Amino acid sequence: MSAVERLKDTRTFIEECWIELQKVTWPDQDQLRSATLVVILFTIVISAIIWLMDKSVSWVIGSIMGLFGA
Repeated sequence: MSAVERLKDTRTFIEECWIELQKVTWPDQDQLRSATLVVILFTIVISAIIWLMDKSVSWVIGSIMGLFGA
């Protein structure tokens, strides 16, 4: 493949990308704010759940180890 063919293929690719980007429905500011809030809240909730699971397992393992004097 020659350099000229690569250049033409690259140009075609960029033009097709631009055409596809014109078809995209971009969210407005309210939708973006709402989606961001949902993601932040979901992240906080999942983090809290994982933290609680970690503390619970740590306590259980500590209790079991305490029974055996470790």
